[in-house]
Amino acid sequence: MTNKQQPVNAVQLDANMWIQQSGDNDLIWHSPLEQPFQLAGFGWLSEESRYRRLPAKPSWILPEAVDLLANCTAGGQIRFATDAASLSVKVKLTGAANMYHMPATGQCGFDCYIGGLGEQVYYNTTVYDHRKTEFESVIFTNFERENRIITLNFPLYQGVEEVWVGLDLEAQIDHPPVYDSTKKIIVYGTSITQGGCASRPGMAYTNILSRRINLEFLNLGFSGNGKGEPELAHILAEIPDPACLILDYEANCVSTELLQKTLPDFISIYREKHPLTPILVISRITHAKEKFDPQMAQVRAERKQVQIRTVEQRRELDDANIYFCDGAALLGKDAHECTVDGSHPTDLGFLRMADGLTPILQRILAG
Repeated sequence: MTNKQQPVNAVQLDANMWIQQSGDNDLIWHSPLEQPFQLAGFGWLSEESRYRRLPAKPSWILPEAVDLLANCTAGGQIRFATDAASLSVKVKLTGAANMYHMPATGQCGFDCYIGGLGEQVYYNTTVYDHRKTEFESVIFTNFERENRIITLNFPLYQGVEEVWVGLDLEAQIDHPPVYDSTKKIIVYGTSITQGGCASRPGMAYTNILSRRINLEFLNLGFSGNGKGEPELAHILAEIPDPACLILDYEANCVSTELLQKTLPDFISIYREKHPLTPILVISRITHAKEKFDPQMAQVRAERKQVQIRTVEQRRELDDANIYFCDGAALLGKDAHECTVDGSHPTDLGFLRMADGLTPILQRILAG
């Protein structure tokens, strides 16, 4: 006779994991689409008032998968200042969490940072039933009434139809600190760029960089579908006031030949409208299996050389504002400890990517 063990439900056993509700009577709910809230990370928000990363009706036809992934809100941020004692959010998602290797908190949740540039400190992540598409979650309660700068990071791998910010009845709201300029850093790439598989939104490397560089970041990573199509180059070229364009899409190229064709074309198309904007080309981070698969390592080395040659050829044509970064160096010597599945970074991996890219990007922006 065998004793059948009961399933373990840690949420029931650990009070720290219980889902806390705020109660509508305690709060006033605000739309972040209204002043003095500031929304960042959505390049076409002023025209469309949608939490979407590409235009709904673009002038160039989008690949179907890219069009769908543009509804994921990676890189979106709500910024404001407040003396609120209590803060909650209400969210209506376009779908439920459905990924096996990425936490629902990163795929569908919001997280909160408190403080200004260089002083932002993580405080909390939304807690909710991950099977649901609508939830309310408490960020903080019973704070001392003093002015704080708040940043709420949007979900990385799901769409958001509606979000409301709940503040206590006596809370005052003000504009957040301004950016250094109206220029934007545009990051085009793959699932890694989009934030797979960060445990929470603030740990995507573009969001980490945004806490160190006082400019708006546009995350245009499209999971499995950042392939360097010319249509995307044309659409990205429509974004006004670019501070820098980062191209990090090697990992989605199905062949070296495709990268060899798309990368020079993508850059040439973008240069037609932005001849002087800095462009940073990043080769892919290492894959854990390369240690055991010499052919995989060789392919990555070949593609790295394609990107180096492309940058060098542009420089020979007097394009002085184009740069290359070796992505293989970003994760460090123990890169195999920095991913979920050999490819997609954990929070540690994203932090190392941001640590490596921060000084490079700062030097580029400084001219």
